[in-house]
Amino acid sequence: MLISITMVVTRKKISDNLQRIRDNIAAAARRVRRDPDDIQILAVTKAVEVDDIKTLIDLGVTELGENRAKQLIERAEVVADWLGRKKKQLPEQVRWHMIGHLQRNKVKSVLPVAAMIHSVDTLRLAEEIDRRAEQGGLVADILLEVNCSSESQKYGISVGAAAHMVDQISTMEHLRMVGLMTMAALSSNPENARPTFVRLRELFEDMRREKIGGSDFRHLSMGMSQDYEVAVEEGATILRIGTALFE
Repeated sequence: MLISITMVVTRKKISDNLQRIRDNIAAAARRVRRDPDDIQILAVTKAVEVDDIKTLIDLGVTELGENRAKQLIERAEVVADWLGRKKKQLPEQVRWHMIGHLQRNKVKSVLPVAAMIHSVDTLRLAEEIDRRAEQGGLVADILLEVNCSSESQKYGISVGAAAHMVDQISTMEHLRMVGLMTMAALSSNPENARPTFVRLRELFEDMRREKIGGSDFRHLSMGMSQDYEVAVEEGATILRIGTALFE
């Protein structure tokens, strides 16, 4: 018998967790004189049931992220149907993000659903997104995934190659390069993530200074449940939070 690894969390627990996260974000932002409103919570929903996603939306969290293309498409369809029955509007109410590794053969199906793709890490993938976006009459918002922790098992372009890649992608008419993304090494100590986040921020600032990326190049997607406060202190604009919302 198959055992589901998904979980259903009570509304009160999700609400309490969300408030705690917002309070922590605000405190971290104050420490470095940032505006908390400039920081977005992206709820990673891969391990929870659809009812918990609906609860999040009702609580005002409408930026949702999935790691797998198939699950992203399926859940977006279910949520869109639910919102339609509630007479809410899509996509104003909900934006889905593709945050996991994306294969080129999945681009066609993901593109109409994903408001942003966080995991562009090769020129060939960018070219495929650009081609499919042109076919669909779209302009796709993307982030370049950079391997700032230099872990061989992680996806992402090297720090040294990132600026050239952004320059190349910025010439593609149906892509909008909106920033950079990275993942820190997993650790029980959030401070261990800081060097990774500092490296991405410095790379981002160098690109901005050299006018690489264009006017839409403004986001840093970094920080997860275990280290999001450090990410805020180092300039994150998008926090990918899952476990801390649902634990």
